[in-house]
Amino acid sequence: MNDVQLIFTTTDSRATAQALARALVQARLAACVQIETIDSVYEWNGAIQEAREFRLCIKTTATQARAAIDLIRAQHPYELPAIWWSAAQSSPEYAAWVAAQTGPAP
Repeated sequence: MNDVQLIFTTTDSRATAQALARALVQARLAACVQIETIDSVYEWNGAIQEAREFRLCIKTTATQARAAIDLIRAQHPYELPAIWWSAAQSSPEYAAWVAAQTGPAP
């Protein structure tokens, strides 16, 4: 078992996704953030919506997860951002890298 956590959220633009990703990595709250384009279908305010969105997969540790989620909430443009997370299994070497990237700066 290791300490890697995956946090996911979606945004309305690539620029917003990139800004969130940079902020998380610069603050050492994420070791890596992957951004992918997705199409979402959902109900909002009584109407079916279809939207192009950008999903972020944020790789962090259990220690940094709460602070990462707080940063996402503070900088997210959505009224109700989708934020979900889970523990992840990884190789011990990868878990060590994630921990090093999200720990105190060298």
